[in-house]
Amino acid sequence: MEKIAVTGIGIVAPSGIGKRQFWANIKAGRPFVKKITRFDASRYPSHIAGQIDELNKYSNLSERLLKKMDAFSHMALIASELALQDAGIDIKQEDPNLVGIFLGNAIGGWLYAETELRDLYIEGREGVSPYMASAWFPAAPQGQVSIYYGIKGFSKTIVADRASSLEAIGYAKKTLAKNKLNMILAGGMEAPVTPYALLCCNTYGGLSEDNGHPENAYRPFDKKRSGFVIAEGAGIMVMEGIGRAKKRGANIMALVSGYGTTCDGLDRINPDKSGLELVRAIEMALADAKANIDEIDYISLDGLAVEDWDNSEVAAIKKVFGERAAKIPVSCPKSSFGNLLGASGAVDLIITILAIEHSLVPPTINLEEPDAGGLNYIMKEAKEHVINKALVISRGRGGINSVLVVEKGEK
Repeated sequence: MEKIAVTGIGIVAPSGIGKRQFWANIKAGRPFVKKITRFDASRYPSHIAGQIDELNKYSNLSERLLKKMDAFSHMALIASELALQDAGIDIKQEDPNLVGIFLGNAIGGWLYAETELRDLYIEGREGVSPYMASAWFPAAPQGQVSIYYGIKGFSKTIVADRASSLEAIGYAKKTLAKNKLNMILAGGMEAPVTPYALLCCNTYGGLSEDNGHPENAYRPFDKKRSGFVIAEGAGIMVMEGIGRAKKRGANIMALVSGYGTTCDGLDRINPDKSGLELVRAIEMALADAKANIDEIDYISLDGLAVEDWDNSEVAAIKKVFGERAAKIPVSCPKSSFGNLLGASGAVDLIITILAIEHSLVPPTINLEEPDAGGLNYIMKEAKEHVINKALVISRGRGGINSVLVVEKGEK
């Protein structure tokens, strides 16, 4: 199947808005997890997160429009604009019927929903905004982006827990390879730092309760891990066929060449400890990319910082790569800013694309003593390393496994 070009990226994350600031902080391994101050979260078991402050500074959206949407849609619009600017695309010059939007998230827009439901029970139905019906649901960002830019092509919103956005990007790759669209805005967004969403995430299981040391709390694969930390943000990229990208003289940052997805089919929450279905997803992605195990130069890990998830991920990599597993650099850079749930895969892919561009493997901060050996963990500091092909792993509750192969772009 045809490789698909990534020609622009837009990132909105706790460690930076825009790829320059974001990458500078990621490669330096600076921590961005802190105590939640947006509301009183002190009574929650876990009350730390990766947060984005002063979002309004980075957009020119009108107050009238912002009143109609939740923060996750706002983040999606900012990331989309950054991606289009980075790709050098004037959306007004595109055929709107041949532009698509493929986005993923896990929980929807709960700040808007919580506020309006509170007003419903206090003031009655007259107190509820008419936009409540459209602002909170998972497909709202797709709708807002399509309206803002006048995009009318085949589009989808994927809800697959933490694997949502990588699934959306994989779906976008397959759609573009079939020449159904000219270009796609693909990625994900999440805004879980709200009272009810935080409650859901705490009952979800697996959150770190190391509230006294927020900057060190998220420590995937470490013997002292205590769970993951939530974060908010968005990662969106412009994807298009190689031929079209070359014709318009675009900077081809990377090529998405392989995609594989499977389900464990074992438990409604927990993964299969053997990691065998993740093995199959990795092998599917490699086969789709026509790549062998010797060609993979870097692996971006899902890294939930929960024993069964981490260890099954390590087991799967060892199963696929054999003796070479100990040589391939692996890392989980989101340990510095938190897990963006349904948007985590898109952000991991963006980090991987930047790692390829700069020949630098970003570190897993807080990883001091790996629980499971046999992998080449890049810890504490970034490492110079030429990356031609990389693997990105994203997983979700219920045993969802999603894997992408991404390659260095063509000049």
